[in-house]
Amino acid sequence: MKIRIFDDKVTMGQAAAAAGAAGIRQAIAERGRANIILATGASQFEMLAALLEVGGIDWSAVTIFHLDEYIGLPVDHPASFRLYLWRRFISRLPVPPAAFHPVNGSAPDPEAVCAELGRTIAAAPIDVAFIGIGENGHIAFNDPPADFETERPYLVIKLDERCRRQQLGEGWFPDLAAVPERAISMSVRQILKSRTIINTVPDARKAEAVGNALEGELTPLCPASILRTHPDCTTFLDRASASGLAGDYA
Repeated sequence: MKIRIFDDKVTMGQAAAAAGAAGIRQAIAERGRANIILATGASQFEMLAALLEVGGIDWSAVTIFHLDEYIGLPVDHPASFRLYLWRRFISRLPVPPAAFHPVNGSAPDPEAVCAELGRTIAAAPIDVAFIGIGENGHIAFNDPPADFETERPYLVIKLDERCRRQQLGEGWFPDLAAVPERAISMSVRQILKSRTIINTVPDARKAEAVGNALEGELTPLCPASILRTHPDCTTFLDRASASGLAGDYA
């Protein structure tokens, strides 16, 4: 894993976007199309804003997947990740993408949603995955202890309390009781199948998880630690999120 540390979130986001954009352009140059994954949450604000400003990408040749969604949350709820991506990214592209495959967490049968998305992503190998790390070390909604073995592309997940408190702390919900207890999430192995992973993790509240993921034991108890096994993963940090690291990564 490559680790890059920046003085602030804006320059971090710009660098992450530039690196991911290079992977998108390469895929389009090689095959005429690209398939990407976009993460959501407060950690992705700066990266997504910068990715919209990057030039030289034919977005009409890009198919977009996203990582996860709460079960039972309507698409127009302020915390909906489908709404987040539409407002912050999809609707702001200069042209519509080739396709956007949202996770429909409000569908009556979450397992059927997982199966359909699994078939779709199997036909569209991912070139670039833009992800982050949660305060509990999760990637997507794979909370600890994460399933490192399943080959299923999408899973129904029971969210742990620390994950739900993070969503509350970021201001997406009025109280803990309002935070859903289940979600549909892309699996760990499906994320690792991506050709390139751009892992963007700002803020001091992520420092403990970053330290465990990058320097601790490789374990399902810190799901993000598995990223160290990927051949092309770069983690982008700001000074605050890197503050718990013991190594010198300057």
